Parts: sequence; structure tokens; C-alpha cells
Amino acid sequence: MSEVLVVASKVKSFIKDKSGMNTSGAVPEELSKRLEVLLEKAIENAKADGRKTVMDRDVPTQF
Repeated sequence: MSEVLVVASKVKSFIKDKSGMNTSGAVPEELSKRLEVLLEKAIENAKADGRKTVMDRDVPTQF
């Protein structure tokens, strides 16, 4: 299991506010896995541009 990178209470609150639905406890972990993939790609993109700073433009827009 990887580290949870999202705030579970914020995710649950967002879903509840938008839909009135409850959230499974597995959702934050799944989101974290997907976020980790996006962040790894963003790091690769920044390195490819010769930077040591990851910028918003480095984050892929397609999943």
C-alpha cells in the first residue's frame, strides 16, 4: 500500500456536497495511486525540460 496523498475528509466532503452520496474508504487510496502516476509523469516532464521545479504545465492533462 502506498502513502495516501489526498485528504480523505476533503474527498468525502466534496462527494457528499456534490451528490449527497457516501464515499467508500478505498476511494482516497485509489485516488492517491492515480495521483502518484500523474506526479511521476510531471517529474519526468520537468526533468526533460532541464528544470528542478515541477510546474503546472508538467502535469499531464490526459489520464
